[in-house]
Amino acid sequence: MKTSLRQFKRIVEYIRPYSNLFILSVTITFFLAFISPARVLLTQYMIDHYVRIPNLPMLLNCTLALILLLIAEGVLQFAGSYISSLVGLNIVKDIRVNLFSHISKLRLSYFDTTPIGTLVTRVVSDMETIGDMFSEGLIEITGDLLKLLAVLGLMFYFNVKITLVLLTTIPVLLIATNWFKNSVKSAFQDVRTQVARLNAFVQEHITGMTIVQVFNREAPEFEKFKEINGRHRDANIRSVWYYSIFFPIVEILSSIALGLLVWYGGKSVLGGVATPGDLVAFIMLINMLFRPIRMLADRFNTLQMGMVSSERVFKLLDSQVAPVNEGTLQTDAILGAVLFRDVWFSYEEEPVQNWILKGISFQVKRGETIALVGATGAGKTSIINLLNRFYEYSKGEITIDGISIRDYELHALRSSIGLVLQDVFLFSDTIANNISLYDPDVTPERIMEASKAIGAHDFIMKLPGNYEYNVMERGGMLSVGQRQLIAFIRAYVVNPKILILDEATSSIDTASEILIQKATDKLISNRTSIIIAHRLATVQKASRILVLDHGQLIESGTHQELLKLNGHYKKLYALQFKPEEETEPQTQGS
Repeated sequence: MKTSLRQFKRIVEYIRPYSNLFILSVTITFFLAFISPARVLLTQYMIDHYVRIPNLPMLLNCTLALILLLIAEGVLQFAGSYISSLVGLNIVKDIRVNLFSHISKLRLSYFDTTPIGTLVTRVVSDMETIGDMFSEGLIEITGDLLKLLAVLGLMFYFNVKITLVLLTTIPVLLIATNWFKNSVKSAFQDVRTQVARLNAFVQEHITGMTIVQVFNREAPEFEKFKEINGRHRDANIRSVWYYSIFFPIVEILSSIALGLLVWYGGKSVLGGVATPGDLVAFIMLINMLFRPIRMLADRFNTLQMGMVSSERVFKLLDSQVAPVNEGTLQTDAILGAVLFRDVWFSYEEEPVQNWILKGISFQVKRGETIALVGATGAGKTSIINLLNRFYEYSKGEITIDGISIRDYELHALRSSIGLVLQDVFLFSDTIANNISLYDPDVTPERIMEASKAIGAHDFIMKLPGNYEYNVMERGGMLSVGQRQLIAFIRAYVVNPKILILDEATSSIDTASEILIQKATDKLISNRTSIIIAHRLATVQKASRILVLDHGQLIESGTHQELLKLNGHYKKLYALQFKPEEETEPQTQGS
């Protein structure tokens, strides 16, 4: 209960910017709660005073007044519905903006353990449910409760005995409503869970469709999808089943109440205890009494599901964001001298069982190029992640220009580091926007200048629309080499002091490889560069080569120095680089 109250208070904070609209919506709801009973009161008065004792002029006046009440009720219902929806949608917009901003700042370790489809569900579906709390839940519940009080008060005002007879059906209705509320809440929670699982599965398998088809996994994965989709269907059917039981029960009880009214109310009219107007009024009030009770169960479920969704959303908003101890040093004067001193790191939480990096120490001087080599899992990528503060190291120290990277403001730190990964990610947007990433400082002229410097301008100009060409999702309209060149331009335009390059060219054609080698030379010129080396040409150009094995730095030196050591590097060279070297004379001898 305390948790729900705390969540509700957090949601109320988002109402504050729209408090005037919210108050207006509540005010309209208040008036609506009493307009319908006022129509009943006017109808009863008309029958008893101007129908039983005919008075056509007054009957006409009352009829006109009744029509005006109906028009006013319709206008207020429109205004109330529109304004409450407007409040709800604005709250959804604000929370969703905060949520997406928060997600963009989360530690990468969070995305390692959280399915993307689950996050999509939080940002889209759960937010819609929170919006329903205001457009169909909170304000509507207030209106229904007020209307119930007004209807009951009017019923007792007309005739206490008839009212008490009609209320004999209410205990059964309350029991059915409570059962429905609890049952549907459980069913809706299951529906939300299955939606998240379905989104996660679909997102993951569409993204990995190449693997699914290459390994002929269409049929097995389709069976998995049918199973998850079936659970989603079953959860929805269960909620529909509860609705299909509850609403007929309400209709039956309403009919029983109407039957009691005809029997007891008719007897009261014949006995002179009640008037015909009272009987007509009670017939109208029965519907007004049962409809809000029936809708209240649904409204409460909307409110409860909104609270469930808000709990999930706020849990995500409260999740730990990237680096919690972010520094305050903002500077454009980073020179690029990098130092790792006895750095230990693990992707696990304490206590650590498996260290990825074990006491790594090395220095990169300003303007120096070093190459990281080692087998898969040696720790090369982890070094890149730590320098960018995508993850936090456990022990030791990492500095740039003698200052701990934890003392830099995160934006200043990452603005000074250019990163080109092996797996290039392009957004479904134009080439120009994929290069600038909507940075206003990156002008079209600068983009074109950088493209020419990298050697990609010619192929871009051959595309339809040139720099306005839409590369589609993940850059699917471009080749691997072309995507990598775009990533090089993206790094070049920001003019980083430190360049980190995962230099992989094994899956591209020779022409693209030549362009990328030239682009690499251009990028590393006159700047501190750390390169995960996959090619002999890059290894030989490096000032030093750091050899990693199982998270430890085991060898360091130039290409020739390491070959003379006759150690781990020479084995890697024989396996990875020498076959490439043997093919080079054919090219160079032409």
